[in-house]
Amino acid sequence: MDTVVLELNNHIAIVTINRPQSLNAFNYDTLLDLQETVENIRMSKDIRAVIFTGAGDRAFSVGADLKERKSLSDEQVKRNLYKINEVFNAIDQLPQPTIAAINGFAFGGGMELALACDFRIATSNALMGLTETSLAIIPGAGGTQRLPRLIGQAKALELILTARRLTANEALSYGLLTKIVEQDQLLDECLAFCSIMLKNGPVALQQAKFAVKNGMNVDLNTGLLIERKAYEVTLPTEDRMEALQAFAEKREPVFKGK
Repeated sequence: MDTVVLELNNHIAIVTINRPQSLNAFNYDTLLDLQETVENIRMSKDIRAVIFTGAGDRAFSVGADLKERKSLSDEQVKRNLYKINEVFNAIDQLPQPTIAAINGFAFGGGMELALACDFRIATSNALMGLTETSLAIIPGAGGTQRLPRLIGQAKALELILTARRLTANEALSYGLLTKIVEQDQLLDECLAFCSIMLKNGPVALQQAKFAVKNGMNVDLNTGLLIERKAYEVTLPTEDRMEALQAFAEKREPVFKGK
């Protein structure tokens, strides 16, 4: 059985962590499969948005496979840690917009995968948290860095140091989620959200994401230079001219991503 499944739906990639019997925990093979999938998405000219989710209806992912972890040496644990960082950083840096479709438990590395995505939509029964300190370790797949950037230092420290598990409503109030939906509506809602974005120019979507993400941690003047360079990428595109032509002709534009 493939540990990661990739499906395509009208320019939208749906990536499923496919280990439901282990609550979609990450063992080393799963990380390798996920890395290959993410690289294929990054290279694709056809994929314009990405949804990450977990197989089954119990868990998005509960993070590291603790059964595997018990049998690993310290060096092997480091290997896994470096690999999960590499993979989640690649997800964070995907040019396409990304959504975590959180269908149940999202703990530890599972929550860190969600944090590496641009948006998080969860089911009403979801539970999530950075629970690593309860295992006498710390979040090691980006959680200590991405969470405070999303919700602020004090709230992030509270959640990390208490290892607290949040309900979907609590996560929404903390600013972790974009939206809460019922279990049977999750994928449809994520696809609909993607479809709204995909009405816009594909190159523009990627450059807007690039400008926002790369401008966040620099001074304003540097950020404005990043924005200008990103804007300039859109100028020679066929899509920009198509948008102007469609406006003049009072019709919807047909964008081709070039």
